[in-house]
Amino acid sequence: MRTTVLLLALALAGCGGSSSSTESTSTSGSSGSEATRSDIVDTAVAAGSFNTLVAAVQAAGLEETLRGAGPFTVFAPTDAAFAALPAGTLDSLLQPENQAQLASILTYHVVSGRVMAADAAGLTSAPTVNGASAPIAPGASGGLTIGGANIVTTDIECSNGVIHVIDAVILPPS
Repeated sequence: MRTTVLLLALALAGCGGSSSSTESTSTSGSSGSEATRSDIVDTAVAAGSFNTLVAAVQAAGLEETLRGAGPFTVFAPTDAAFAALPAGTLDSLLQPENQAQLASILTYHVVSGRVMAADAAGLTSAPTVNGASAPIAPGASGGLTIGGANIVTTDIECSNGVIHVIDAVILPPS
């Protein structure tokens, strides 16, 4: 169920380069024109730390969407975030019969439009593509959280949006 974070990680990896931070929300976007940036999926693949997210996005049938025009904001969980899920959870979600549930979780990690960290700091929630709003709050270390996950790297700009890296998979309200 924490697969939503996987989707966000995928989207984050598919954008452009950024430095990471483990404690606080950092603003570090890539430079260059959108024409020279990769899309969300390619950025995630190139990063190398969103393999699980990319696999989940593909299994959920969302790859084409995340390669589309957007713009999208993806709160992307890392491979480590997916590894922290209870044993068997990810394997179960990746089964074809659970595609709709996986898509629901992943789309909870995506917001329509380009929401930069400075903009997110003024919000109390973000309306996700899933249809539910994800709560945004100050983190214990001075950064931001979304759905309880720490936003550890921000503003990775992609040709079709922006990725913010999170340290956990977030789940839509039941």
